[in-house]
Amino acid sequence: MKVQVKNNVYWLGKVDWELQSFHGDDYSINNGSSQNAYLILEEKKILVDTVWSPHSSEFLENLKKEVDLNELDAIIVQHGEVDHSGALPAIMAERPDLPIYCTANGVKSLTGQFHHPEWDYRVVKTGDSLDVGNGKSLVFVEMPMLHWPDSMASYLTGDNILFSNDAFGQHFGVGELFNDRADQCILFEEAIKYYANILTPFSALAKRKLQEIINMNLTIDIIAPSHGVIWRDNPLQIVEKYVQWSDNYQEDQITIVYDTMWDGTKKLAHKLAQDITDLAPDTVVKVFSVAHTDKNDIMTEVFKSRAIAVGSPTMGNDILSSVAGWLYFLKELKMKNKKAAVFGCYGWSGESNKVLREKLTEAGFAVVEPEAKVNWMPTEEDMLGMRNIAEALV
Repeated sequence: MKVQVKNNVYWLGKVDWELQSFHGDDYSINNGSSQNAYLILEEKKILVDTVWSPHSSEFLENLKKEVDLNELDAIIVQHGEVDHSGALPAIMAERPDLPIYCTANGVKSLTGQFHHPEWDYRVVKTGDSLDVGNGKSLVFVEMPMLHWPDSMASYLTGDNILFSNDAFGQHFGVGELFNDRADQCILFEEAIKYYANILTPFSALAKRKLQEIINMNLTIDIIAPSHGVIWRDNPLQIVEKYVQWSDNYQEDQITIVYDTMWDGTKKLAHKLAQDITDLAPDTVVKVFSVAHTDKNDIMTEVFKSRAIAVGSPTMGNDILSSVAGWLYFLKELKMKNKKAAVFGCYGWSGESNKVLREKLTEAGFAVVEPEAKVNWMPTEEDMLGMRNIAEALV
């Protein structure tokens, strides 16, 4: 199935309704996703990206319905990750002479994954272009670390389409394909989740690259990413969101994350939430059990927050493994300009707060001094002490 994007540009991808996880099982999919490839049928016939290998046979069959492979002039591989390049081996098996346009790091990625150094790689860098005929060209823009070193985008002059690859995308299955046809609430929740969990570590690079794109003064009528909706209605709205999200983003929100053994730490978490609400009624407060809530959904809320509190009881002179794993992920995302607090119960040795404080500091958070370190089950006096943490956070 092909869908017209604009003039002689067509979507030729896969809406993956059943997809439940991504990057192995590291990213949760709640509303389906899509792998978007694009076919340009000007004087030259150009394919921009492919789909994930489980769908390569279906993709190749659909591609052949639209263009004779012998008439295909080039394929643009904007990013070597297999959700974009998975059908490349099947295409190259039938057209081994087909030129592949990619970055220098793209060559490393593709040869490393598919072991075909003999393919006809054409290395491009920012500002290079490919004439597609009828007065139109593809202009290439390197996008390193958005989100791999090999990433790039391609801009089609004349039609003013930015093929942005992983930038400006989201894991969201939309059969109607376009942003103006999608549920707007789900769309922007999936967009910020995508940024928070995948692109946050590269925010400084994203900020500079966004400014570079803005300075190019491109007229952008459509942004066509490799996942989720195609932005045709006010496409720059997602660019504006990225500008905000890349600048140490935060809302008036405090998120509390914890795990518990016998509900003592849970009681502290809930009391802290109530104290924050009492002190700052306009502040959004959210509480999550890290053991029972998807880690990516929690991290999206942390990304929105100006402060967080993390709680764990002491277990084996340390913190619970569920909290430890989540904190490792938090450190990986390199969030900035956020405060944090720690709390937890213990029976015998009580190291959890010390460990939490160290891990949050390593993750880049400014940890406030007040904490709750409660021996056994919280007393009424212990509960009253949660207000000190709330005051330090608000």
